[in-house]
Amino acid sequence: MITNIPERLFALRQAMKEKEIAAYIVPSSDPHLSEYPADRWKSRVWISGFTGSAGTVVITADKAGLWTDSRYFLQAEMQLADTGIELYKASLPETPTILDFLCEELTKGQTVGFDGATYSATDGLKLEKQLQQKGIKLETAYDLINPLWEDRPSIPTHPIFEMPVELSGKSVTDKLNEINDQLHKAGADCLILGALDEVAWTFNIRGTDVTYNPVAVAYGFVSEKESVLFIDPKKVTAEIAAHLKNEGVTLADYTKIGAYLAQLPADYTVCLDPARTNLALYHAIPKECRIIEDITPANHLKSIKNETEIQGFRNVMVKDGIAMTRFFIWLEQQMAAGERVTELSAAEKLTALRAEQPQYLMDSFGAISSYGAHGAIVHYTPTPESDIPLLPDSLYLLDSGGQYMDGTTDITRTIALGEPTEQMRKDFTRTLKGMIGIAKCKFPAGIRGCLIDVFARKALWDAGIQYLHGTCHGVGHCLNVHEGPQSIRMEENPVILREGMVMSDEPAMYRTGEYGIRTENIILIIEDSETQWGKFLTFETLTLCPIDTRLVIPEMLSTREHAWLNKYHQMVYDRLSPHLNEEEKAWLREKTREI
Repeated sequence: MITNIPERLFALRQAMKEKEIAAYIVPSSDPHLSEYPADRWKSRVWISGFTGSAGTVVITADKAGLWTDSRYFLQAEMQLADTGIELYKASLPETPTILDFLCEELTKGQTVGFDGATYSATDGLKLEKQLQQKGIKLETAYDLINPLWEDRPSIPTHPIFEMPVELSGKSVTDKLNEINDQLHKAGADCLILGALDEVAWTFNIRGTDVTYNPVAVAYGFVSEKESVLFIDPKKVTAEIAAHLKNEGVTLADYTKIGAYLAQLPADYTVCLDPARTNLALYHAIPKECRIIEDITPANHLKSIKNETEIQGFRNVMVKDGIAMTRFFIWLEQQMAAGERVTELSAAEKLTALRAEQPQYLMDSFGAISSYGAHGAIVHYTPTPESDIPLLPDSLYLLDSGGQYMDGTTDITRTIALGEPTEQMRKDFTRTLKGMIGIAKCKFPAGIRGCLIDVFARKALWDAGIQYLHGTCHGVGHCLNVHEGPQSIRMEENPVILREGMVMSDEPAMYRTGEYGIRTENIILIIEDSETQWGKFLTFETLTLCPIDTRLVIPEMLSTREHAWLNKYHQMVYDRLSPHLNEEEKAWLREKTREI
């Protein structure tokens, strides 16, 4: 068995030589372009030893490189040592892009290869066009890793479970009818679903195949003539199979999707999202078919929650708020007693408290449990190597969430461990003003998220402070915590903000080497009013957890911001206190008292 990275690189180069491939690309993704791929598709980890969540490896006959972002520079340097793979620090001015590297290392007539099942159609077609301009060919038919990876994990076979209509709010038949209505309006005959959350939503199924996302490995095909769920039959119980059949769904083996698409009629118009469909599936469609490339109707429909889903979100916010309350009580007691609490042990305690709540499934992402300077690393996740104790002299930023059968949560709280400095309080208050700015925002129906992003940033911009990530992302209903297609961020996104969308609200600021600050709630778009100028929308805050008022400078808040904070804290107490014991109520009463 090939046991170390240099041996694996040597074996891969031999396979490349046999196929006349001069450079081979190994991305981090799976055939569904998932944020969190199952172990089966962690080829990039296998070939490099680098375990970070983001990165791409490129191998040539005499060079190998890993491109990853600043979150993983230190980790990558350690894990790549003595492997023969060089770290390329992505987005730095001196670092060549993967395309630049390929064009520099290869000559006209040579071939770049990758497994087309693990590249999006958008990225694959773009790269092919760019390479063609240099006279370099692209070959996407070969998974060169598979023959070498002798103990490669199998495709997950965990059984699926149903999302009952009592929790989903719509039957599969209802959803298929809505999708077909949208396809008809677009002039399409059928829809291909490659993204796991779109498949799960459409067919009212959930699973445990992927870390943090309650989805199952499957593909979907929807048309008026036939709707097919491509899934390993071992994953489907007889009861679920019968129910899906009654809903008008045909079951087919997961591996048959390509052959099925190849048989589509030549006059068909196919709808798909090229950013969420792998290149191999894209190429399986007959060339005579017309393709509409757009965000899928399923993704649009999924983003607008129905009343049942909205009530589910309200339910899980109570459960999650109870867990958060008990966590912060525990943390205060541990710190006061001088007990050792680390970033990792704190995150593990919160997971255990969430797990006590009814209908809890899993965490919705790896907790960003970050103390002091680690809080300034935007997507920091503690590892045994980076784990440090929490001490009473800085800020603790905790970004976490849970998956429950009736909804998904995502919450960030930044608290002071010890006496905060004046700079910390100013930074925190400016960030809080941004969060309130979104929460209280009133805007006309029909606008895009980028047009209101400034409400989150103005107080920070006034102080010459900026954060570079988005302000709001969509949140799935017992689905992916990072959900599209809507967003609120500086970059243009043509998707309209609509009533019923559930989103995060998380402006932030980061002082490198010192601390990070982020306060995040989940919000729901609701109707505010209708005037002679049309309908106006606003947000309802759903998250229930106190904000550390020791970090707030009341004089920096406007009258409306001050009133919002006090009203929010009263809501938190009113909704959580009936579920707490007397000691917990007293703690919460103190944390939510008016300022």
